[in-house]
Amino acid sequence: MSKILVTGATGQLGSTLIHKLLEKVSPDEITALVRDENKAEALKNKGVQIIVGNYDDRASLVKAFKGIDKLYFISSSEMMNRVEQHENVVKSAVEAKVGHIFYTSVQRKSEDGSSPSAIITNDHVKTDEIIKQSELTYTILKHGLYSDILPLFMGDKVIETGTVFLPAANGKAAFASRKDMAEAGAILLTTNGHENKTYEISGVDSLSFQDIAGILSELSGKSIQYVSPSPEQYADQLRSYGVPDQMIQGASNLCVGIAQAEFDFPSNELQNILGRKTETVREFLKIAYGL
Repeated sequence: MSKILVTGATGQLGSTLIHKLLEKVSPDEITALVRDENKAEALKNKGVQIIVGNYDDRASLVKAFKGIDKLYFISSSEMMNRVEQHENVVKSAVEAKVGHIFYTSVQRKSEDGSSPSAIITNDHVKTDEIIKQSELTYTILKHGLYSDILPLFMGDKVIETGTVFLPAANGKAAFASRKDMAEAGAILLTTNGHENKTYEISGVDSLSFQDIAGILSELSGKSIQYVSPSPEQYADQLRSYGVPDQMIQGASNLCVGIAQAEFDFPSNELQNILGRKTETVREFLKIAYGL
């Protein structure tokens, strides 16, 4: 029996992953690392062991990781000190003698910090290297962009307004759903042969926002246009809606990264791991917008 620990277990990816794991192994094989135990009641009720810890507290991590065979390490959402937090996780895993670390990295075009999306990708480049230098057995999961971000970027009124307004030009990305990525993680955690490998976890097709506007038009029966403003025009519009500058910068950088093919890496690897076709963007949007 392997002991599996999932970090970020009450987040969207972590909780979905644990749900998928529970279809494959007994609850007593799963430990959930959480910052707030009060948010883990649903997991606790399923028999999952809950342990409190956070990426800034090395002692809590070492304690949590003791006796763990496989660690599913979900990257931190804190941008300011993410590399330091990730280094804490890796060093704690080494100290606790974790058997195998699985890290949710990201796909990217460049490794040298020259990308417009460097604020997003650079921390993952550094973390991948930290893991490989640690001498831990590892599996790097280079996640593509989630289909789940599309409604967040396009807005819940896109069918009513008839316009997708994003500074992504004609760039494409290989979107895949979070639930498919979580299921793939559960499969990798419960099967063998993934030692010291890197997987491209993305959709099989790349789509532009022009393509996505076309899909929404077909699904809704309405004409949805795609407009690609300059990053400055985009920022001005979001600012007029009261969106914080940090969120504006993150969204703009991601869109500019898409424009420059930073996330245009279609792959069959996710589909092969799942043993079935991945959820398409069309299927995801149909559900997301109730079409």
